[in-house]
Amino acid sequence: MSNLLFTLIQIVDLLTTALITLVIIQFVIGLLFAFNVINQSNEFMASVYRSINALLEPILAPIRRLIPSAGAIDFSPLVLIILLQVLMIVLTGVARSVV
Repeated sequence: MSNLLFTLIQIVDLLTTALITLVIIQFVIGLLFAFNVINQSNEFMASVYRSINALLEPILAPIRRLIPSAGAIDFSPLVLIILLQVLMIVLTGVARSVV
């Protein structure tokens, strides 16, 4: 039983790490577009940015509805990263208590 639990936690950890990486990549590309380091007419970067947005939007939209607006600053990616980290801490604690 503990091997199965350990494997499931590793899978969840892998998925949370991938989500956090996508959020960071989305943030960096958004900054590069905002400061005109990369032109938005660059089709490759624009398509990468749109793809990442399409993947993250279903996750970030409910968070945006829950937290109050802070003007031009979107805190939903930060909230998502914190929630994913809390999830991993809780799952790791549960796994240690079972083993």
